[in-house]
Amino acid sequence: MIVGIDLGTTHSLIGVYAADGPRLIRNALGSLLTPSAVSVDEDDRVIVGLAARERLVSHPRQSVAAFKRWMGSDRVTALGSHRFRPEELSALVLKSLIADAEADLGERVAEAVISVPAYFSDSQRKATRIAGELAGIKVERLINEPTAAALAYGLQQSDDGGRYLIFDLGGGTFDVSILELFDGIMEVHASAGDNFLGGEDFSRALLDGFLREHGLSASALPLGELAVLERRIEAFKKQLASGGEATLELTLSGQARSWRLDEDGFARLCEPLVQRLRAPLERAMRDAKLTPGQLDQIVLVGGASRMPLCAKLVSRMFGRLPLRHLNPDEAIAHGACVAAGMKARNQALEEVVLTDVCPHSLGVSTGQEVDGRYVNGLFSPIIHRNSTVPVSRVERYFPVHDQQRKVELEIYQGESPRVENNVRLGAITIELPAKARQDNPIDVRFTYDINGLLQVEAEAVASGLKREVVLEKNPGVLSPEQIRERLQALAALKVHPREHQENVALVARAERLYEELLWAREQVQLALVRFRNVLDLQDDALIAEHRRDFAHFLDAVEAQANGA
Repeated sequence: MIVGIDLGTTHSLIGVYAADGPRLIRNALGSLLTPSAVSVDEDDRVIVGLAARERLVSHPRQSVAAFKRWMGSDRVTALGSHRFRPEELSALVLKSLIADAEADLGERVAEAVISVPAYFSDSQRKATRIAGELAGIKVERLINEPTAAALAYGLQQSDDGGRYLIFDLGGGTFDVSILELFDGIMEVHASAGDNFLGGEDFSRALLDGFLREHGLSASALPLGELAVLERRIEAFKKQLASGGEATLELTLSGQARSWRLDEDGFARLCEPLVQRLRAPLERAMRDAKLTPGQLDQIVLVGGASRMPLCAKLVSRMFGRLPLRHLNPDEAIAHGACVAAGMKARNQALEEVVLTDVCPHSLGVSTGQEVDGRYVNGLFSPIIHRNSTVPVSRVERYFPVHDQQRKVELEIYQGESPRVENNVRLGAITIELPAKARQDNPIDVRFTYDINGLLQVEAEAVASGLKREVVLEKNPGVLSPEQIRERLQALAALKVHPREHQENVALVARAERLYEELLWAREQVQLALVRFRNVLDLQDDALIAEHRRDFAHFLDAVEAQANGA
């Protein structure tokens, strides 16, 4: 069985391509959205999903979220006695999703198509594949999130074809892709984006605005109070996104605080972020060599695209209203399911050729004489960003000195004119015959394939000697030996059983409310102790009955806290 997965910064989803089209699968709590959060409890057991997100308030040092932004790095997060890399945290979320799918489908999931931001680097894509491997599934295919969105909208079924701009603003990343559909081919013309811009940043802008308004500092607030404020700010942002104005009222450091904001005030607070949205849109249009009038449709996806300022920005820039009739939280997951169906060669799907582009420029470090002074560390691109893959390009270089017998070519990825600001991928060394520099050229060929593998070949033209390297590894990406070690470590973890997740989530929710609401502490604590006592009896029927009552009680407490 092949599934489609949207591995998101804030939420993740899983589904399949069924007889009637893409179908998303609910988790053990009955929700399609599984929060991308991981926590470790007092017994050193791992918690994933809603309960882990609730524990961000009550147990901030044992819980983590938004780790998708760290993919491709060697950052380590300590939770309890465990230390996790971003791939491992993502693997735990994938394991939870797969368990839900297997419970629903009644068969083993062996393979997945996972969506990734179009602007993810090679190291981030490889880290995503490794996360799948650590979760026990094969991930041969990654699909760019904007391309998945196009599949979800069924654009590939359009008889007339056309050019489409996909605007994808998720919880942690922003992507723009320009696609053209013709004769059964979905071709990506350009991709741009920002891997550190998403709904979380707009929430942060609101948080900073609230703190400034009240003369507070985030560093001076207790962790628990800061977590409560962050949670309330998130709800406040959603209220603003539904239009009109919103009011936030809560108690911090023993003092009641109130803040009222309308849509225009929100837009002013977020103006620097809106400008960051504008830059990738302009870059993608330039790279695709298109004018706004040459686009047939603009599609908004990603949960954060619900903010009215997104539709306003697109309407001002392109002179038309965007499409957004699909649930923006679910669109990419639907597209990943369609891609999974295509990979499984589902007969209900027409064969569509999906092309892709290289999201970042690839080249070597060179030097150049400028005004009588030799300057090193300059970036010389060989494959420019947004080249359609697979692609192969060759450039000719010369040694610095006459009679130079060896050259080391350092390989970089990025868009800066100086290599120190780009990402070093590796190096290749080639021996040269003793000749004058102008008679001793080196031809360097870069070949980049659909799976993100870069092959570099250097040829000393005068001697015919060739050297070759295939860059499958990137800085910060686990080696095969490390993957085997991490697999063993993850297999040894104690993870809460899927059938207990409802109980774990309720307990975590009660602990969060106890942390947040001073006036309700006695009631919440009493109800929590009673529910724990019932859990100790291990009577499933009795637990189910008390779980319903406990959930209703917590609903009432939360409604009272929110003034409902």
